[in-house]
Amino acid sequence: MAIIVNLDVMLAKRKMSLTELSEKVDITMSNLSILKTGKAKAIRFSTLEAICEALECQPGDILEFQPE
Repeated sequence: MAIIVNLDVMLAKRKMSLTELSEKVDITMSNLSILKTGKAKAIRFSTLEAICEALECQPGDILEFQPE
């Protein structure tokens, strides 16, 4: 897939666990895991906004495009 999800990188930079993020943005651990591993097919803007707010980052810090 050409879109790479760098959620684990941002979590490490912010020294935050997936559990903490799950509680802050009110998203299940299961859904965050799917996103983190790059298996998600889509993400809602509202979810992306909540994650960015919790991690104090920009969408481009989490999502990256790599041409195949």
